[in-house]
Amino acid sequence: MILQDKIDLAEEVAIKAAIEAGSIAKNYFLKEKQIVEKGEDGDIVTAVDYLAEELILKSIRTYFPKDQIRSEETGWTGEEGDWLWLVDPLDGTNNYAIGLPIYGVSITLIYKKEPVLGVIYDSHLGDVYVAQKGKGTTFNGKPISIEPHQKKTNSKMTVGWIQGHLVQKDENALLLKHKMDREFKRVLRLWAPSLLWCMLARGDLDGIVIYNSEGDDLYSGILVAKEAGAAIVDFDGADFVGMHAEPYIIACHPEYKPFFIDLVKQTIGTTKLSSAASSER
Repeated sequence: MILQDKIDLAEEVAIKAAIEAGSIAKNYFLKEKQIVEKGEDGDIVTAVDYLAEELILKSIRTYFPKDQIRSEETGWTGEEGDWLWLVDPLDGTNNYAIGLPIYGVSITLIYKKEPVLGVIYDSHLGDVYVAQKGKGTTFNGKPISIEPHQKKTNSKMTVGWIQGHLVQKDENALLLKHKMDREFKRVLRLWAPSLLWCMLARGDLDGIVIYNSEGDDLYSGILVAKEAGAAIVDFDGADFVGMHAEPYIIACHPEYKPFFIDLVKQTIGTTKLSSAASSER
């Protein structure tokens, strides 16, 4: 199968699977969710996570049986190769469990460790975001981009914060988050990272700071935002590319990139956090 043909077919499969999985979640939203704690860091899983994941994995395996898959609950399946699918069937499980309607589905296709397709479905609102590498981002089938706009003062900015489950009370993370809380009008921590990326792609956020959060929802969000025109760099200001086990990332409107890089460096110094991130697999 020709590379582009495969990506186009993957887009169709991913969109259909994401919508169906998201519909399952919405149908169960106000019903018994069978919540179970996962690990020692406050993470949880519900029966819906497994139902939605099973549907998505079956769809992928039907059309791409030789591809490797990494999914939120099942983990790694298939043989390692050039193609890798990343699946988060219920991004925002903690929100979902308490009846907060901020949750979605994230599906990414990776080719040779680079995201080439990202599909994010806002399960409660029924909105679909799709990005192919080099082809832009669409929102419900219509192209979107981060348009040039007049720069805002810090006090008028709304920004997102994403941190990994294992970060907990990391001293630098606390310093940086506190600095952002003081600098900006509002700092959002949605606990559904893929939807934060969609807000950035729409132009409703001025930036996102990601502190060591590598998950199955990360690369779809990066691609959706990047293809909409966002700058994606590490804490040292270098372009963020590939896959990293410990990502420290700034994502923002390109005009704001120097400001965000400076904010991070002034707050936690020249830390080498980003350069310590090792390429995954």
